Amino acid sequence: MIPSPSPFRAVLSGGDSFVYRARVESWLGSELLDDDVPMVDGAEESDITLRVPERITITVPRVVDGVNYAPNTARSTLGAFGQRLRILLGIDSRHGQTEWIQRGWFVIQDATADGDQITVNAVGLLALIDEARLVSPYQPTGTFGSTLRGLLEPAIPVDLTNAPADRSVPASINFDENRLDAVNALLDAWPAAGRINNQGVYVVTNGDADVVDTITDSSVILRDSAGSSRDDAYNCVVTRGVASDGGVVQGVAYDTSSGPHAYAGNFARLPVPYFFASPLLTTVAQCNTAAASVLARLLRESGPRFDLETVPIPIWEAGDKFIVTTADIDAETCIAERVSLSYTAGGGPMRLGMRAQ
Repeated sequence: MIPSPSPFRAVLSGGDSFVYRARVESWLGSELLDDDVPMVDGAEESDITLRVPERITITVPRVVDGVNYAPNTARSTLGAFGQRLRILLGIDSRHGQTEWIQRGWFVIQDATADGDQITVNAVGLLALIDEARLVSPYQPTGTFGSTLRGLLEPAIPVDLTNAPADRSVPASINFDENRLDAVNALLDAWPAAGRINNQGVYVVTNGDADVVDTITDSSVILRDSAGSSRDDAYNCVVTRGVASDGGVVQGVAYDTSSGPHAYAGNFARLPVPYFFASPLLTTVAQCNTAAASVLARLLRESGPRFDLETVPIPIWEAGDKFIVTTADIDAETCIAERVSLSYTAGGGPMRLGMRAQ
């Protein structure tokens, strides 16, 4: 959940009516190109199962007050030459005061002028890593933390304040070409979780998320639906690595919970394994720890789905954890796997794709 000033939260939870506002800034490096891009419509789609989770689309008039916003030069406000958009969302209380929060930073992917309007598509900052292939094999010589910094910085700053205990990377490791694949492999083997926050910083944690809010019929739910599937569901994880003498080491983690995918339970009487191999794992203990972490992530991604529609709550993000209670859901702990949020008041409800935990 995005940190917000207490007046902002008070308005959201107080039940009073409020006016929903948005402001878009355009930056090229450290230079502010426009502090109030005249957006007439905009929306954000986030899905934590994607390599680059965030995508936004905004619509801007071609000409406003004599200013032509068509992306016709490399330094245009809406150009795709490194320009980034900073999205701020605000609410006006009945007292007439606007409280703002920063929703996030996005890289302009493309902008097209058609008639008197311009459509701008922008993506989350991980797109910078996804497109930045390694020119030559990368052989790290430090720790997991320093290797992660080497893969992400200076494009995206890294915060390791709450990262798991660091350890050395095996000397024989080489990462080929795909930089984002290397980042994800590093996190799985550590094990750790990474997420870009609203300030544009890649924050590394142990993956345990706190409940940020509750959602109930009596508060914000407008409509809900649900579903489940056996696709990509597992009850154990097998991890394999390479010991210092070249031998294979292996670890296994079984779902021993009382959950719906518990090993030898009703879901499957036999193992349904997910296999994960990494040369970053050099001991059985490391393999076991990584297997448990990967299994926890897979279980989060395969729980029952709850699709909710709510009034817009601009501080909620994909990856947040909630307690959900509706006529069909009884105090279920859920992760917001997908979030759809309009940036304008007339854009309809906020949509949350939940996974029960």
